[in-house]
Amino acid sequence: MKPILITGVGRRLGLATAKALLAEGWPIIGTYRTHYPELDELRSHGAVLYRIDLLDAQALTTFIAWLRHECKGLRAIVHNASDWLADDAGLPVTEVFSRMMGIHAEVPYQLNLALADLLDSDEIGGADIIHVTDYVAQKGSAKHIAYAASKAALENLTLSFAAKLAPTIKVNSIAPAMMLFNEQDDAAYREKTLAKALLPKAGGDAEFVYAVRYLLHSRYMTGSCLNLDGGRALK
Repeated sequence: MKPILITGVGRRLGLATAKALLAEGWPIIGTYRTHYPELDELRSHGAVLYRIDLLDAQALTTFIAWLRHECKGLRAIVHNASDWLADDAGLPVTEVFSRMMGIHAEVPYQLNLALADLLDSDEIGGADIIHVTDYVAQKGSAKHIAYAASKAALENLTLSFAAKLAPTIKVNSIAPAMMLFNEQDDAAYREKTLAKALLPKAGGDAEFVYAVRYLLHSRYMTGSCLNLDGGRALK
């Protein structure tokens, strides 16, 4: 089996996806920026992990060269690496915008172009690129304007790459909303957040893994987005 490349496997949805696909027998190559103890477990189960700041241009070039040397092919790329900077994060707004567009749009753009030939398959729809976007890509955000814009850019990249890489490579996106709370989220915040959806509960990492698994096994879906938002758009 060809390996699946997942960016941002250090925690939350990326970690859950890597663990689930490893358990199913998929070889996993994962990137991470910060070490967490959970990564040791991933490595012990056979994942190949590469520490990198994807916004470091030279490091990204080196990583691409390493991948091309080490891999004869890839089954899929899951662009999960992300950051969540508010517009008032205490940084110059130009830096906030640059970082958001960099990690959510520029990095996937570069990796897709550089690695597409490794994904090439003789089978129609035999390889996948999955972009992890966000519910706010379609709605916007009052406090995370740059973040929302960068996720919208990634959704647009889905359309362009789907057309460019068809028919052997499928390109789709997943747009989650409120999959997992953080430990520090208090009861009031949780109640307010859950009330925004028709299905008032956290989606959970298993729901996200189901979506990834569906796209990997589908042979007739490209240029589309799976919205994991509990019906927020209808509230």
